[in-house]
Amino acid sequence: MDYARTITLDLPYDQAVPRVKDAFAGQGFGTLTEIDVRATLKDKIGEDMEDYLILGACNPQLAHRALDVEREIGLLLPCNVVVRALADGRTLVQALDPGIMVAVPERPELRPVAEEAGQRIQAALDTLTS
Repeated sequence: MDYARTITLDLPYDQAVPRVKDAFAGQGFGTLTEIDVRATLKDKIGEDMEDYLILGACNPQLAHRALDVEREIGLLLPCNVVVRALADGRTLVQALDPGIMVAVPERPELRPVAEEAGQRIQAALDTLTS
């Protein structure tokens, strides 16, 4: 099962990160958290890797609707967006496919929320590639 929506940007990582935040903000997703995976792994276990950022991007209205259906759905909300540097100077952007929050718990009543979230996520990704 493919669980990500993925695009590649012809931009270096440092330029891509603010554009990704702006694109998702334009679709109602606020950036609540940022996890610098590269810095964390270097600091905690001494391992090196490419620039890798996990953005906790949440749309409050959609989250509220999903949580009203099932409180445990917080575990599967499509709030993570990964921005990762590629070796060739480009940047990979990935967002969780909201269909996961319907498929995993097998709750069809979450489908309208997942569909709207999917449209908004895809619109943000499309903005980045246009």
